[in-house]
Amino acid sequence: MSAPDWLQRVADTSHDDIPLVRRLAGLAHGRQSAVLMLFGPSDDGGQDVVLTERAATLRKHAGQVSFPGGTIDDTDDGPVEAALREAREEIGLDTDGVEVVGQLPRLPLSVTGFSVTPVLAWWPRPSSILAVDPAEVARVVRVPLEALLDPAHRFTATHPSRAFAAPAFEVDGLYIWGFTAIVLSETFDLAGLTRPWDEHDERVVPERFMTR
Repeated sequence: MSAPDWLQRVADTSHDDIPLVRRLAGLAHGRQSAVLMLFGPSDDGGQDVVLTERAATLRKHAGQVSFPGGTIDDTDDGPVEAALREAREEIGLDTDGVEVVGQLPRLPLSVTGFSVTPVLAWWPRPSSILAVDPAEVARVVRVPLEALLDPAHRFTATHPSRAFAAPAFEVDGLYIWGFTAIVLSETFDLAGLTRPWDEHDERVVPERFMTR
């Protein structure tokens, strides 16, 4: 099964035409990292995306939901190789079965001081994945796109101490906010998949995330 048209459409979008790039213009770029946005067919005939939940015992970003990924090492040949390597290390992904479709532009992440390149990929025949190191990743989840696109699961997350307000999701106990939610929301917009949702439904980020 080849990558769906909507994913190829996102990959083919000119970086100058991506609203998120314009909103982040002027922010400083820090140490480079990459994440893998891995989409694939689900058992129910739909599609899903792979997300990880960080271990609750970590000193930074404990319990937060993110894409597999990490720092681009000197030995990596760019963001794609780094994202695939990190996915092998974090979730045991067999990257031979992954089709890289493209990349979103490098995005500055002011909170951590990193610049993150999201790598778009399609997983035509999903195989086994797991949390390789439970001290780092608590669980790995394939989240149905249908659930993420459901307006009932969408809201605006607010973070008073940082005057932060951005799209967020809550699906099956996963609270998805910050960079991960912003990039997912932008991807759905570019793909033409977004359904109208109540952006005025504002909810404060849970304390367990605000203090980490």
